Order: sequence, then C-alpha cells, then structure tokens
Amino acid sequence: MLLLLLAGFFVLEPLGIPVSAIAALGAGILFAVAKRGRVINTGKVLRGAPWQIVIFSLGMYLVVYGLRNAGLTDYLTTVLNMLAERGLWAATLGTGVLSAFLSSIMNNMPSVLVGALSIDGSAATGTIKEAMIYANVIGCDLGPKITPIGSLATLLWLHVLAQKHITIGWGYYFRCGITMTLPVLLVTLAALALRLSFNQP
Repeated sequence: MLLLLLAGFFVLEPLGIPVSAIAALGAGILFAVAKRGRVINTGKVLRGAPWQIVIFSLGMYLVVYGLRNAGLTDYLTTVLNMLAERGLWAATLGTGVLSAFLSSIMNNMPSVLVGALSIDGSAATGTIKEAMIYANVIGCDLGPKITPIGSLATLLWLHVLAQKHITIGWGYYFRCGITMTLPVLLVTLAALALRLSFNQP
C-alpha cells in the first residue's frame, strides 16, 4: 500500500492532482484497512491523536498568509535586497539567520514558503540569489530547533513524551536549542558562502 501511495505521488501530481489529496486518499484507505482488521484499535488511535497540534499548524498557515497579505514578504524583500547589496557573505549569513529566526517563532513549513516568496521578489541575481535560496532552506531547517513551536515534529515528540509523563520545559528546551543550533547554523552558512564564492567571477 505504501508503495502504491509513493507511486501515486509521482504519477498523479503531474496530472494536476494535489499532493495533499493523494496523501489524504492513501491515509483513508490505510485507516479503512486497519479498521477492518483486529490488530489496530483505530478508535484509540483517533482519541490519542494530537488534534490540538493539527489545529495549531493550520492556524499558523492562516496567520502567515495573513501577514503576507499585510506586507510581510514586501518588508522581507526590502531586507534581503539590503543584504544582497553587501555581497555574498552578508547575503548568505543574513538570509540564513533571518530564516532561522522566523522559523523558530512561526514554524518552519510556512517560513520556508515566505522566505522563498521574498527571495523571488528580491533584486538578487546569479550566485547571490542562489546563496540566498540555499541559506533560506538551511535556516528553516536548523532554526526550528531553537524553540518547541518551530517544528511540527518537535511538537509531536513533546506530546508523546507528555503522555509518558516526561515533561520538558520551554525554558530548558530554548537554552539547549540555542546553544546547540547557533554554532551549527553559522558554520553551515559560512561553509555555503565559502563554497559559492568559488563560483563568482
């Protein structure tokens, strides 16, 4: 079944069928199969699902698109243009740190989309634009480790731990997250800038 789902992504998406619809159909079929069997208690699965996290994630998308309509991407584009004017290193480090900050406070999934839209609307070209695109991905991948709300996976994991009566405070998580994430983020962005500097004329 999972192989059919994977094949569906490759076959149906080019036909204009959204990935979300394919995934929902696959989930529905798997759930129906599980419900007919006796191995999995589907009622317990539904009751134990972290629905509040699902609602939170949907809410974040609504907030982000609202901010976009309010001019957030235009403001970010202005900031990115200023960074691009200062050269490759400033563009790479600045974009990565900015993306990491945004993804840590409003979740990485919408943040990477907002960053991509802002970069696309900027005046950056060539190697500098390439660096900003990669830096946005890096920042949105590492930045969520700073706060618990930065990543859906983190929220799900904390939910599972809470069910096991293991509580991790937000303050402790933030201290550990920022201590471990910032050095890795800066080193990765510096390595990216160094690598792309060889592509410049």
